[in-house]
Amino acid sequence: MKKIFASILIMIMIFSISTVYATNNTLADLQEESVIKIREKEKTKIEEYTEKYGSESYGMAAYILSKIRIYSIPCCFMGIVVGLLYQYVIGTRRLDKKHKGFNLILSFVTILVICQVLPLVFAVIVTNWRG
Repeated sequence: MKKIFASILIMIMIFSISTVYATNNTLADLQEESVIKIREKEKTKIEEYTEKYGSESYGMAAYILSKIRIYSIPCCFMGIVVGLLYQYVIGTRRLDKKHKGFNLILSFVTILVICQVLPLVFAVIVTNWRG
């Protein structure tokens, strides 16, 4: 049985061999080009925020708040799912785990609301109430 398995594995390896052609671009060059494009894209976004809010520090703060707003959604949803697991799956047997799940859900919903509202509050304060 082992000999048959080994021979089939060798045959699969032989038939899966393919030709690889070399190019002038190396992997490091391609990665560097993509990193440069990402950096330029992010720099233009920071410049747009700086132009919109009239100050480099306000522009950087707005850029950071927008990134926090975007990345907080999946992180908080994962935290809410963990809290639901604690409350409804593990909490059916142990009451302390049920309370831990409720506290996790409450915490992550609060963090999610704060992270979604904070950029709006920042924009309103900086654009309307700044002297």
